[in-house]
Amino acid sequence: MELDRDLCSLQEARNLVRAARKAQEALKDFTQEQVNHIIDMMREAGEANAARLAMMAVSETGMGNYNDKCFKNYFASRTLYEFIKPMKTVGIIREDQEQKLWEIAEPVGVIAGIVPTTNPTSTVIYKAMIALKSRNAIVFSPHPSAVRCTNEAAKIMEQAAVAAGAPEGVIGCIMNVSMGATNELMKHPDVAMILATGGSALVKAA
Repeated sequence: MELDRDLCSLQEARNLVRAARKAQEALKDFTQEQVNHIIDMMREAGEANAARLAMMAVSETGMGNYNDKCFKNYFASRTLYEFIKPMKTVGIIREDQEQKLWEIAEPVGVIAGIVPTTNPTSTVIYKAMIALKSRNAIVFSPHPSAVRCTNEAAKIMEQAAVAAGAPEGVIGCIMNVSMGATNELMKHPDVAMILATGGSALVKAA
């Protein structure tokens, strides 16, 4: 039996969330050292593929220019990494002896990452890195006019993360894009947070 495209996209979204939840259950027990190693390898992959992803984004979307896209991809990889590198995201992250309070870092779970056509690859790079730095899994929903480059960026980030020890499925991306799939992703009971970048209507829906 052949499923309609919209049904396929809905099922794909559900499958990706299911895999992400399973991966996040394992990731939440990682040490700070393990997390930092994963992020470093993702940074390296983002830098190494910055130019290729820039070319893909410009070619597919017809927006922006190659040099600017290269800079954005590099910025989302290297500069973001340098900013979040010293951040502690596992265990006790702050102690207030006067108030007798301890702040303990805990992941939220599975994140839905909504990606715009204007910055499809750089958005994936930085959202993937901040998600995993805080021990969360993430599933991306691309803009219909940026499906290939968004999926390629997500694939590069996941391959680097998995090679560094992260569980498979920790970074997913919808290939059969539809509004129904995006809504399913945002409303799914196993999605704990939405990181939305896009137009006002999409942000309002998120």
